[in-house]
Amino acid sequence: MESKFHTFTHSTQSISLPERFTYPFHYTPHPLCVIAAEETQAYLKERTEWMEELQTGKMFGVLVVRTPAGAVGYLAAFSGNLAGKNVHHFFVPPIYDLLQPDGFFRQEEEQINEINARIRTLQTSPALEKARHVLKNMLKLNDHMLRSSTATLKEMKEARDLRRQSPLTEEEAALLIKESQRAKAVHSQLAKLLRSFNENAQAKVNQLEQEIEQLKQERKRRSAALQHKLFEQFLIMNARGEVKDLCELFAPTSQGTPPAGAGECAAPKLLQYAYQHQLEPIAMAEFWWGDSPKTEIRHHGYYYPACKGKCEPILHHMLQGLRVDENPLLADSHRETKLDILYEDDYLLVINKPEGMLSVPGKGDVDSVYQRLSILYPEATGPIIVHRLDMATSGLLLAAKTKEAHQNLQAQFKNRTIQKRYIALLEGEVPQDEGEIRLPLCPDPLDRPRQIVSEEFGKPAFTRYRVLERTSGKTLIAFYPQTGRTHQLRVHAAHPLGLHCPILGDELYGRKAERLYLHAEYLAFTHPITSERIEIQKSPAFPRCSMP
Repeated sequence: MESKFHTFTHSTQSISLPERFTYPFHYTPHPLCVIAAEETQAYLKERTEWMEELQTGKMFGVLVVRTPAGAVGYLAAFSGNLAGKNVHHFFVPPIYDLLQPDGFFRQEEEQINEINARIRTLQTSPALEKARHVLKNMLKLNDHMLRSSTATLKEMKEARDLRRQSPLTEEEAALLIKESQRAKAVHSQLAKLLRSFNENAQAKVNQLEQEIEQLKQERKRRSAALQHKLFEQFLIMNARGEVKDLCELFAPTSQGTPPAGAGECAAPKLLQYAYQHQLEPIAMAEFWWGDSPKTEIRHHGYYYPACKGKCEPILHHMLQGLRVDENPLLADSHRETKLDILYEDDYLLVINKPEGMLSVPGKGDVDSVYQRLSILYPEATGPIIVHRLDMATSGLLLAAKTKEAHQNLQAQFKNRTIQKRYIALLEGEVPQDEGEIRLPLCPDPLDRPRQIVSEEFGKPAFTRYRVLERTSGKTLIAFYPQTGRTHQLRVHAAHPLGLHCPILGDELYGRKAERLYLHAEYLAFTHPITSERIEIQKSPAFPRCSMP
């Protein structure tokens, strides 16, 4: 097999190697990774036969490695397949090639495809169409006949009731009773006969549909077995030489089984090839190439962290034995920072939360506003924190000292009587001076905490905005969120159907910078005790006019 090791075409002698490997879920690309990515992108631009496919967007990855002889170069990979194949000479091969013509996957896939064809044939068969048509017409006719018979019964009863208003002989009264009994008997026999017709017609439909359902169940069983067998073929290595298949890696997770496409992302491919060929992993980065998908947000040429749903259990295993960077999100950068309290009385307070501090406790022993306030106000009742700001967002955070105040303020948020204004610095220039964005949002099940736009599953999210300044390809903007969805402003800013200008420093939906340039600047609410209207404003720490 030809080597997938690439030497750098650009000079890298002045660039020092990192001391630790890249933490894959939160990172700034190492300069060597940037050069490797640029050289890979130059190769992609030359592949005109892939132009149309690449335009739709795909994730690529690069891994800087060192050979046993000490030479430094890089490997490249793509997620999924490319041009209908898993194997291309420039890129590392898949961990398992499910597209190999003679492999069990293709053979079993053909059998499943045959079942699909049989299902489609049966679903569109003249026999099923005729049976459904007969049943439909039979039901309509039966309904008409029963309605007519019921109406006749009613008319006959009304006639008998009218006759009974006049004096009747015993014989006449008996005749009326017999007439009523005969009419009911005829109606009952008709209903029974019609029911029998319906059941026969339904049975013919059921017989044909049952065959379809049996084929669907067989397809489901075969697909599940194929998927399980496929996952067992992905034998994932780590730096210690330990090997586990995908089923083993995902067994301890909440989902219990690997999601579709697990093991086919760029990062696992790169590490697997390195381990198999005694190459030392030095640093890694992944970038998006092409248009953004319709739901999630990806920008052409931007770097992104590894996805958590598919890759977290895999990479957790693969990185064992490597010296890896610490998760920067667990860095307690504000342990010594004093809380900036802008307003306080006996019932509530407003804090200017610094960027990089959690609103409420998360994983690990990372400091949070809630923990600070619990220490400062040990007599406080209730949940204290009324609403939240993202860890990376700075600005005004409202807290309550009493349970009653907390309930009142939360009701104001729910009823949208609290006014909020955020200041953000966007990458790109927003053409409209003001406007509104309505894009429904929901969590990405395979890559939390990322949010996606979904008309089917998303909850309504509504943002108003006003441009404050445009300078040097950037936009200073005021956001007025009318709903409070997770990452609402970040997604509405970055999404192609929104402003298509990500917030500067947003590594989830844009690209990383020294901070996320998003600040909760203004808050107005009704005091839960005094009913006074309170307005608090705190300008962001980043410049409002002289933008970077």
